Amino acid sequence: MQKYWGIILALTVMVSCKDAEVQKKDIAQEIGEVEKPVLNERFGFNLDEFYVKLDTIKYGDSFGELMQQHKVDYPKVAAISENFRDSFDVRKIRVGKPYVILQSKDTLAQAQVFIYENDPINYTVVDLRDTVKVYKNKNKVKYVQREVSGVIESSLSEAILQQGVDYNVTHNLANVYAWTIDFSRLQKNDKFKIIYNEKYINDTVYAGAEPIEAAYFQHNGKPIYAFAYENDSLRSIVDYFDENANNLRRTFLRMPVEYGRLSSRYNLKRRIKYYGYKLRPHKGTDYAAPIGTPIMATADGTVVESTRRGGNGKYVKIRHNGTYSTQYLHMKAQNVKKGQFVRQGDVIGWIGMTGNTGGPHVCYRFWKNGRQVDPLKEELPQAEPLHDSLKEDYFTYISTYKEQLDCIIYPKVLLENEEDLLTLNQENGTE
Repeated sequence: MQKYWGIILALTVMVSCKDAEVQKKDIAQEIGEVEKPVLNERFGFNLDEFYVKLDTIKYGDSFGELMQQHKVDYPKVAAISENFRDSFDVRKIRVGKPYVILQSKDTLAQAQVFIYENDPINYTVVDLRDTVKVYKNKNKVKYVQREVSGVIESSLSEAILQQGVDYNVTHNLANVYAWTIDFSRLQKNDKFKIIYNEKYINDTVYAGAEPIEAAYFQHNGKPIYAFAYENDSLRSIVDYFDENANNLRRTFLRMPVEYGRLSSRYNLKRRIKYYGYKLRPHKGTDYAAPIGTPIMATADGTVVESTRRGGNGKYVKIRHNGTYSTQYLHMKAQNVKKGQFVRQGDVIGWIGMTGNTGGPHVCYRFWKNGRQVDPLKEELPQAEPLHDSLKEDYFTYISTYKEQLDCIIYPKVLLENEEDLLTLNQENGTE
C-alpha cells in the first residue's frame, strides 16, 4: 500500500454506530425541541405591527438620550430610571450590547417598546405603552446534541480551531480531565470522543456549548471515561466520574493560578540578606504572574475572610472542611464576600501588589489542622466519592452514554502505513 503523507488531524463530527444507516444526514440529535416561532414574531411581539430599529449601544449612548431621540417624554424616562432599578438599571447598559426599539406605525414613529439584549439568550423589555412595564425574559432555546471524535496529531486547541468547533469545548474537556491528563504532553494518536449539547436561538443562531455530558479519552494507550453526575443535590454540585464511579477530580488544585511561575517556596529556614540574614520563615508558596491574572479557589469551601490587613494586603481565606483551609494574599481586588460558598476553580480575586510585596504575585498559604504546611509536599486527598446511595442510579444512568460513546467512530484519516489504518479500522469496528 502506498505510504500516505501525514496531516494534522482535527476534531471531526461523527455518527454513532446506532445511526450508521443515516450517516449522510445531520448527526445532531435534537433534544428539548421547542415550537418554531412565527416568522414575524420576536421577543413576544408581532414585528409587523411596528417600525423596527435594530442597533447596538455605542460609546456615549445613554438610555435617556435614546428615548428622547425616539420621542419618549422625560418624565416617563425618569420614572423608569427611578422605579425599575432592580430589574433594569439604565446606568449599566454596556457598549456593544444589541437593542431593539419598536416604534409606532404612524407619522410620529414614537418608541413603544425598548428591548435590551443582556446576552444571546436573556433580554429585558421596557414596555412604554400606557402604564410602563419592565420585565426580563428569555429567547426560546433549542438544544442539539453533538458527538465529536478525533485523533491527536498536534494540539487539542489547534484541532478545535481548525474544525470551527466552539473553543469552550476544548476548555471544558481540559477541565474534565485536569487531574488525570497533562494536556501539554499529549501523544500522537491519543484519541477522544465527546458528547455535549449546543444551544440555538430561533433554530439557527448559535448561542454556545453546554458542559460536556460524557467523554472518552485514550492517553498513552490508557482509556479514561468521564460522565457528568450530580453528587450533591443540595448544592447542585456536578462532578465527573469514570465507569467505576471513581471521582476524576482531586480535592485541591496544586496551584491557584492557571498560568504562573513558582517564585518562592514554603521555607521555615529562610534568611534574607536585607534583614541581616536573620531567620524569617516563609510559610507561603508564591506564584508570580502579571497584575490582573485570575486567582482561583483551589478547592470547594466557604469564604471566612475577604478583607485587607497589614502586610497581607487584600486577601481571601477559605475554610474547606474541618481539616483544611487556604489563604490567598496580595490581591489587586477580591471577587468574593465572607460567607460565600465557592467551587474549585472559581475566580476569587486577581493578582496584585497590595501589602508587603516586591512584585506581582499571590502568596498561597495552606492550613492543615490549624497549622500552616507546604502544599507541594502534602498527599492531597481525592475529591468526595460518589455516595453509596447513588451508585445504583449512577450505573443505570451512564449505561446509555457509555454505549453511545463506544459506538462513536473515529474520523477517516490519512495514516502513514497499513498497520495504522488496520488498527484504526478495528477500533471503529470496520474492516
